Amino acid sequence: MKIDRFEFPDDLYYDKEHSWARAEGNTVAQGMSDFGQAIAQEIVYAEAPRVGRKVEQGQTFMSMESGKWVGRVKAIVSGTVQEANEELEWEPTLLNESPYEDGWLVKIEVSDPAELENLMKADSAELEAFIKGEMEKYADVLAG
Repeated sequence: MKIDRFEFPDDLYYDKEHSWARAEGNTVAQGMSDFGQAIAQEIVYAEAPRVGRKVEQGQTFMSMESGKWVGRVKAIVSGTVQEANEELEWEPTLLNESPYEDGWLVKIEVSDPAELENLMKADSAELEAFIKGEMEKYADVLAG
């Protein structure tokens, strides 16, 4: 699905923090959406969370930085961090260049799969309305 010039793959779930989730059995991969990386601009640092760390949906568990911004990343689901993308420590621009593939952040073993129902799908009117509102809010950033 495309909203304006931004890609939102149909098989993913999205939250209002500009993160995505890809469900793979009882594991969820989490990353930053195409729109999220566009408003963050060039990512210069991404903190890899500790494997084994317990996380809760909506709670901050890592941070990242761009040239002008420090962002807190909230867990898209509750569970245990199974894997962190260590590549991001050396190549944080993967978040900009490949937000849905190489730029994933973490893989979380989900403790409550029903939490995915709290998220938006690419083809939902809710996601489209949310992104259009965010495009207005960040129009100056997106224009630059």
